[in-house]
Amino acid sequence: MNQTVWIARHGNRLDFVNPEWFNTAQRPYDPPLSEDGTVQAKQLGQRLVGEGIQHIFASPFLRTVQTANQVAAFLDLPIKIESGLSEWLNPDWMTTEPETLPLEVLHESFPRIDLSYSSRVVARYPETSDRVLERTAQTARLLTAEFSNDILLVGHGASVVGATQGLVEGTPEINASLCCLVKLVRQQEEWVMELNGDTSHLSQTENAIRFH
Repeated sequence: MNQTVWIARHGNRLDFVNPEWFNTAQRPYDPPLSEDGTVQAKQLGQRLVGEGIQHIFASPFLRTVQTANQVAAFLDLPIKIESGLSEWLNPDWMTTEPETLPLEVLHESFPRIDLSYSSRVVARYPETSDRVLERTAQTARLLTAEFSNDILLVGHGASVVGATQGLVEGTPEINASLCCLVKLVRQQEEWVMELNGDTSHLSQTENAIRFH
């Protein structure tokens, strides 16, 4: 049976636009979307209308939840929060384990969150580069095995790369820019990449791909 997996990175981050935000933030490693990032998330949602997506999974970080929420509004779907899609918990970027909002608190602002869903994989700080790729690859394999419909994974730069490499043979180079789309189609037992970091749905894109 054919299955399509869409993998998206979140929209632009507030701390990319305003680096000073980090210095006074209550949760400095969990920035929200910037204003243009919200526009990108809406354009992502518009792009995915009519694609037959049945399930949306998102990292628990605020920027990914906000991105997924924009898409979910267009597709009229709930959001499943999946820790396995989390940001790379890189100790060189984060001097302590990053604090994210509890699920119940997120649900108050984003009622589309499905509180009955529990993460299939749990991200644990600190992580090496190899570990984050293993973790996100495992997450993609588990979710595609359990949910046989077409699905959307909303994560971060590292999760887009790891999830894709977890399904596609070899180690394809992924263009994981902000609010990009990867499209993978399963044909029998093989996954074929039909889109690699596509940003044609965005009115504004970045030239350099930033991970941190």
